Amino acid sequence: MDLAITCGYAGMGLGTDTLELVQVAEGLGYTQAWVAEAYGSDAPTVLAWLAAQTSSIGLGAGVMQIPARTPPMTAMTAATLDTLSQGRFHLGLGVSGPQVSEGWHGVRFTSPLQRTREYVDVVRMALRREQVTYAGEHVTLPLPDGPGKALRLTIRPPRPDLPIYLAAVGPRNLRLAGEVADGWLGIFFSPEHSADMLDAVRAGREVRAASEGAPPGDVMAGFDVVVTVPVVVTDDLEAGRAAVADYTALYIGGMGSRTQNFYNALARRMGFDDAADEIQALYLAGRPRDAAAAVPFELADATALIGPRERIAERIGRYADAGVSTLSVAPFAASTAERAEVLRTVASALGASSHGGGTSGNGR
Repeated sequence: MDLAITCGYAGMGLGTDTLELVQVAEGLGYTQAWVAEAYGSDAPTVLAWLAAQTSSIGLGAGVMQIPARTPPMTAMTAATLDTLSQGRFHLGLGVSGPQVSEGWHGVRFTSPLQRTREYVDVVRMALRREQVTYAGEHVTLPLPDGPGKALRLTIRPPRPDLPIYLAAVGPRNLRLAGEVADGWLGIFFSPEHSADMLDAVRAGREVRAASEGAPPGDVMAGFDVVVTVPVVVTDDLEAGRAAVADYTALYIGGMGSRTQNFYNALARRMGFDDAADEIQALYLAGRPRDAAAAVPFELADATALIGPRERIAERIGRYADAGVSTLSVAPFAASTAERAEVLRTVASALGASSHGGGTSGNGR
């Protein structure tokens, strides 16, 4: 199992911190750095900045939002970043959620599965430098009733088959990730409650293998399962729970509406129905602190690594055993120096657990 770092958003005092931590991670042999975007800082700008000041670590968009860009624009950005980073870019894609898609980007959150499938098709077509012609339900290129013509990407990316990852939570999205992508970006992943999620990915991989006429073998071979895991190094387990509680409550309680919250549904599938109800009710009532207080230790502990180095070393192997190939560390600590120490602690703990992977330069 390799290690990655999950970076915070640029701005809000985290710009220089991100660079320092990615450089520390690179020095420790972490294979990837994943940069997010929502409706603040964008991922490609931060990744270009990191590419200029690193040399070996893989640089991932986690994720570039599908409703924010046309697929050819995403292909242009991916090709540019892969060129500037000398083949280190990883393209993570996701449909976001209805609040951001419709409220920020003005794009209806309809047919997310088909929209994603078509989007990936066109991105791959463009990166292969084919003339882009596509007639889908959501993407039509070129438009049939105007002066546009089929065009080809003018630059040659180092890797026309650069890896594409999908962020997915629900069963059908997980199956789609296995079918059309090279990796899965997971969040709120609990090794003890992950079998159904990875079974869905595997089902998608089987569909892809059958369509490609692949010989019998492990359909998960070469597929990168990347999960983001908050890490708190502390001797006080309750303090560790409190450190990740705001983050947990935001996603389970506030990342969506009462009727459509993918993370709330995920918590329920893991068996935390009562907690999911209470956290959401409090968050949507405008009581985020109370929602965080309602996050039970069992939920926090199932989806994060909390405790002293010895406890983290004991528990980190659960992820590799569950099928995770890359553990992406989100260091929860008060200062840059403390967050860097979290990265060192995890690297040491993984080495002690016998599940550590070798450094692979550009990542997978």
